[in-house]
Amino acid sequence: MSTPHTTNNAGIPVESDEHSLTVGADGPILLQDHYLIEKMAQFNRERVPERVVHAKGSGAYGFFQVTNDVSEFTKADLFQPGKRTDMLARFSTVAGEQGSPDTWRDPRGFALKFYTEHGNYDLVGNNTPVFFVRDTIKFQDFIRSQKRRPDNGLRDHDMQWDFWTLSPESAHQVAWLMGDRGIPKSYRHMNGYGSHTYMWVNAGGEKFWIKYHFKTDQGIDHLTDDEAAELAGWNPDVHREDLWQAIDRGEPPSWTLYVQVMPFDDAPDYRFNPFDLTKVWPHGDYPLIEVGRMTLDRNPEDFFVHIEQAAFEPSSMVPGIGPSPDKMLLGRLFSYPDTHRYRIGPNYAQLPPNRPHVPVYSYAKDGPMRFEPNRTARPYAPNSYGGPAASPEAYGDITGWRTAGEMVREAYTLHREDDDFGQPGTMVRHVLDDEARARLVANVTGHLKDGVSRPVLDRALQYWRNIDKEIGDRIATNVNGG
Repeated sequence: MSTPHTTNNAGIPVESDEHSLTVGADGPILLQDHYLIEKMAQFNRERVPERVVHAKGSGAYGFFQVTNDVSEFTKADLFQPGKRTDMLARFSTVAGEQGSPDTWRDPRGFALKFYTEHGNYDLVGNNTPVFFVRDTIKFQDFIRSQKRRPDNGLRDHDMQWDFWTLSPESAHQVAWLMGDRGIPKSYRHMNGYGSHTYMWVNAGGEKFWIKYHFKTDQGIDHLTDDEAAELAGWNPDVHREDLWQAIDRGEPPSWTLYVQVMPFDDAPDYRFNPFDLTKVWPHGDYPLIEVGRMTLDRNPEDFFVHIEQAAFEPSSMVPGIGPSPDKMLLGRLFSYPDTHRYRIGPNYAQLPPNRPHVPVYSYAKDGPMRFEPNRTARPYAPNSYGGPAASPEAYGDITGWRTAGEMVREAYTLHREDDDFGQPGTMVRHVLDDEARARLVANVTGHLKDGVSRPVLDRALQYWRNIDKEIGDRIATNVNGG
């Protein structure tokens, strides 16, 4: 097989890969060397802005196979019995930049795109079932507290604990973060969660509240602080490498999806607010129901095209799936697509990883880098020339929820167990074993000793005593050198 000729971006053969066009061997470079100009200009524009959050990550293609009949709860195409759906997954750290180590103590993003018969369904979650804040107005502040200081450009534990201790709703997620699951052994060895509460609607119009749980079939495993620090030094891309190599050697990782299902009418009188992102639903109240298995079996042919330009957005919900009153989810419905329009342009949905596997008949038009026509006879609706028309029958008469009340700015306070320290305390006392609790104490102690100043340190010690007095006292003793 002969070697193909180099071409420029217009497909025209290139005269030389190595030598610019000059006047004589030692003369000036000529502006008419259009290939040289193209190479320099393309190189200067090679990067797109990195994600503000979840910048460092990796991913792969695969499929989702339904293994259990959950059609009584949802009519969503991808969850019907026996259905197999192509998909894309991207895993990431949250606070680190593009070049940061994979093994920092940080939550991990768990973003999924399903190419269904009714368009793309995106599920954008984490490797934890809860989050640090419950109201989207605090999200930007939280992220900035985990990033770098404006004066010296360094990450700062004092900023982190300052925000956490002034935001007691963070306690449940911080307990997860400081425990074993704060540093997964690899992307293959962590669970994924939708985290938010979502609504499912079945073919008869019945509504249910649900939570997604993707349980790793490889088994949960973690790194210690020392292991993570060593790996960060000699291979900051260890999780990216691990995922690629596992698929490349024919060992595709998989996760089994379960859901918790809450009857729609249970929500108002449940013991705590079921839409609070800092809470989990006890499995004793709403047990896990198996849905299917996600398998990742194909590496991307080009990382930038398929992973860096992948755009996930919780607003992409297909018929049979809807949002809940979760304030964090409702904010993300706007924030994610708005981010993509800034980062990779208004026509990001036409890029290969984001393109639906079904025809698109949209009234969107024009804008930078658009290359697919909108397939409408006239660019407006309604029109008299056979343009596409909306299909309310795909969703049913009611897809949302009803509420009534005054406009207010306040926290969830309508349920009898809406406190911030109850669930993390239960987790520390009853979910962790003695060895895991000892590692938790050691992790928190090391974190607090690394630049956390008073009075933030005093608040942090009280924060842990509020979660569990014994654990808090052990941390205080270690920190204070007693």
